[in-house]
Amino acid sequence: MNGMTLIRHRRSVRTFDGRALTPSDAERLMQYAGSAQSPYGLPIEWRLLDAKAHGLSSPVIVGAEQYIAGKLRRAPHAEEAFGFVFERVVLYAEQLGLGTTCIAGTMNRAAFERAMDLGPDEVMPCVSPLGYPAAKPSLRESMMRRGIGADARMDASQLFFAGGFDSPLDPARAGDLAGALEMVRWAPSAVNKQPWRVVLREGAAHFYEKHARGYVDASGWDLQKVDLGIALCHYAYGLEQLGRAWTLTVADPGLATPPDTDYIATVR
Repeated sequence: MNGMTLIRHRRSVRTFDGRALTPSDAERLMQYAGSAQSPYGLPIEWRLLDAKAHGLSSPVIVGAEQYIAGKLRRAPHAEEAFGFVFERVVLYAEQLGLGTTCIAGTMNRAAFERAMDLGPDEVMPCVSPLGYPAAKPSLRESMMRRGIGADARMDASQLFFAGGFDSPLDPARAGDLAGALEMVRWAPSAVNKQPWRVVLREGAAHFYEKHARGYVDASGWDLQKVDLGIALCHYAYGLEQLGRAWTLTVADPGLATPPDTDYIATVR
């Protein structure tokens, strides 16, 4: 599949057929996860976890025998770094024919953290079940997808801007970057909030977070920044599909922003 076909074909899977991964698929996926890097330079440790051996469960998952989880040290931009690499792994899993979905709250977190040997200065942002999708989703899964509008996305004019936030971007004027931006538009996010906003200005794409309530915990950890990492991954993937090299920097351009909107990173 090309990049856009892969992204549009992938969907969150919560109903599995009960089979464990084949040794070949498990090996390929974990090798890929171990080699994937984020532009923030923060190392992530990935583990393939046996659900029964560790007593792992989620009330929204049916038939999954295994999960993949990652942990990293708390540090500036840890959320974005994790989201970036997590999405790389998810897209690779899709190419292997494996089902995945991001789970951050609807799980027995204590059991997962024990299985990951989580240290006091480490964080496990989210996990994903791994397996082969069932022929038919469960009723619960179908209802969840309808409830969050999983198959819909905001219009590009609400997400992308030219020069500043007062000028919605006309996709027809984005040139060959239009495809990469469309990949961002179709990125997955927690309850499909789509918290990313992108301003194209002087050859750079400035990414911002549009905050929604309830996603920052008492320690300051921001789940929506994981979503921003996923969006950054999609944009980088789109540039790579064009054969373009890219760099990520964190240098706020100082643009005027709407309320509850903060700068995250710039991709050139």
